[in-house]
Amino acid sequence: MRKRQGLEGALTVFERLERELGDNLELIELGEIENDADVVSEAEKALEGLHRETQKREVETLLSGEADGNDSYLEIHAGAGGTESQDWAQMLMRMYIRWAEQRGFKAELIGSNEGEEAGIKSATLLIQGLNAYGWIKTESGVHRLVRISPFDSNARRHTSFASVWAFPVIDDSIDIDIEEKDVRIDTYRASGAGGQHVNTTDSAVRITHIPTGIVVQCQNQRSQHKNRATAWDMLRARLYEAELQRREEEAQAQAASKTEIGWGHQIRSYVLQPYQMVKDLRTGVESSNPVAVLDGDIDAFIEAALAQRVHGGGGEKVEDLS
Repeated sequence: MRKRQGLEGALTVFERLERELGDNLELIELGEIENDADVVSEAEKALEGLHRETQKREVETLLSGEADGNDSYLEIHAGAGGTESQDWAQMLMRMYIRWAEQRGFKAELIGSNEGEEAGIKSATLLIQGLNAYGWIKTESGVHRLVRISPFDSNARRHTSFASVWAFPVIDDSIDIDIEEKDVRIDTYRASGAGGQHVNTTDSAVRITHIPTGIVVQCQNQRSQHKNRATAWDMLRARLYEAELQRREEEAQAQAASKTEIGWGHQIRSYVLQPYQMVKDLRTGVESSNPVAVLDGDIDAFIEAALAQRVHGGGGEKVEDLS
C-alpha cells in the first residue's frame, strides 16, 4: 500500500506539473497575441515557480535505494569535550526533530543518555514517514560546531563534534539471522531528569552484537519486554544497514568521482563565531543563516548530497539545488 500510494502521488504531481506547464505556455502565447504584458509576466513567474518545484521533485526520484522508502532510526553521539559536545549533540537532536516535523514526519525519542551538566551524551530517534530513511541517510557522519561557549566564563571560542548515524527500520519481509551466542543482553535502570521520568526497575535494555561490536539500547517504555523487542528490531536494522553500506562502499570504490559518506567522516561545519556560516564539506553547499539551519532547514544540504551520491561530483547540481 505504501508503494502504491507513493506511485499514485508521483503520477498525480507529474500530471499537474505537465498541465500547469501547458496552461502557462498558452497564456504567454495569448498575451503576446493580445499584446498584454501583465498576462505574459504573470505566466512567466508561474513558470519560474514550476521550474523550482521540478528541481525539488527531481531529487525525490533519487530515492530509489533498497530501503529508502522505510522509516529510519537516527543515533546522535556527543564527541570528546564534555558539556560542550553534549550540548551540541542536543542541538543536533532538536534540529532533526524540527526537520522531521516540517516534512510532516513523526519523530519519537527511543532513548537518551543525559549529560552531567547539560545536553546529551547520546540519543536515538525513530523518524516515521514516506522515504524517511532515503531523506535522512546522507546525514550520517561527524558534525562540527564552532562558537563562543556559553559554558566558558572567559567567553572563548570552542570547537565541538558530534556523530550522527542513520539506519533503516526493516520489516518482517527482510530476514536477518542473529545467533543468540553472538549477542550480550544487559538490563539497567533508565536515566532521566528525575521524578516520574526515572524507572524504579531495570526496564532499560542494551544489546551488544559481539562479532560486529554494534550496540543498541532502548529505555522509552516502562516494560522491559517492550524495550527488549524494540532493541532487537534496532539491532536487526543496524546489521541490515551495515550490509547496505558495505555494498555501497564496494560500488563507490568502482566510481572514484563519488565521495564516501560514512561513520567518522566530517561532513558539515556549523560556524556561529566569528562569522556565521554552515558549509557541507562534501558538496560545497553553504548557508549564511545557521539559525534557520539549526531550526531544521537542512533540505538544501540533503538534496545536494543525494544528487552527489547518484551523479558524482557535485558541481552544477549543487548550485541548482541550493
